[in-house]
Amino acid sequence: MNLRILNPEHAHWRRGIEAAAIYQQLHGDLKVPFTYRVPGREDQAVRAERDEQAQAAEGWPATLAGYPLGQWIAGNRRFYARGDMDADRVEQLEKLGMVWSHFDVAWEEGLAAARGWAAEAGHLLAPLDATHQGYRVGIWLKNARAAARKATEIAQRRAEGLPVESAAGALSDERREQLEEIDPSWCPAWPVAWQRALHLVRLHLDAGGELPTSPGDVVHQGKDLGRWVRTVRYGWDQLTTVQQWLCEQVLGIEPATEDEKPPRRTQADKWATNYAAARQFYEREGHLRVPRKWVERILVGDGTDGSSEDQEARELRLGAWISNQRSRAATLTPERMEQLSAIGMRWA
Repeated sequence: MNLRILNPEHAHWRRGIEAAAIYQQLHGDLKVPFTYRVPGREDQAVRAERDEQAQAAEGWPATLAGYPLGQWIAGNRRFYARGDMDADRVEQLEKLGMVWSHFDVAWEEGLAAARGWAAEAGHLLAPLDATHQGYRVGIWLKNARAAARKATEIAQRRAEGLPVESAAGALSDERREQLEEIDPSWCPAWPVAWQRALHLVRLHLDAGGELPTSPGDVVHQGKDLGRWVRTVRYGWDQLTTVQQWLCEQVLGIEPATEDEKPPRRTQADKWATNYAAARQFYEREGHLRVPRKWVERILVGDGTDGSSEDQEARELRLGAWISNQRSRAATLTPERMEQLSAIGMRWA
């Protein structure tokens, strides 16, 4: 009498906890979509034997067919947040792996995608456009790094005795440890692309390869490792002490000597390179009406032997450069104005 009439909510709980337990066994977690219903047809008084067998094969009993498990899970999260749930029920759900906060659910989903991406790539230095099974793990990691840096800034301010307005949005120590378990270098103090290249070079060396020193020697995961090594050697003085140590002690990279370094580019050299890009655009398009955000790709280098082996591909913001030349027409030399006019420059 009490169960069926006076307190039917107990029956609803028993069905829900039974469905939750089966879902956890089948999927390994309790991250149930809100619209999820137990497979099968609802409100059937009689089920044919073959249908019962098919339902059992899926792991679900016929009595739970159509049960709105996603809504039940969401409802329990609301009860828990209001403090209206019995401790016994809280314990039952937590044993099944219940995640109470929607923010925690989102974190667990991102963490699972990060683990999957790292298992395939061998690191957690994903580019911004990286995805794993449709999940935008690159964006998620970017946000996690921003939260980690905020936590570091807050810790520094507290250590210096400075006030902290709010800790909202800072990454907790527990979550940082979860990411460091996947890859200790997931959040470097320098650009992620630089750390990714260092890791890929190390993998190449561990596999028995030689240190790439020239562009095109080794390309891995879309990264030209030879070009990166050369850039590191030429720009050694711009690296931090830790970066220099990593390159020297881990990869065996040595800074380039003054004789090896290319001559510094003057302003005249930069103007000539951009002009060459403008001329290339004009010869291809037949005009110089370059969109403001246009980026022109051009090969630059000595090319003394007539080949492109010693040339380097560069991407120049040609649209912005053309706009700047037009706005600075009064300061350009007559020679430069004549060169630009010859390839269709419109000054007005």
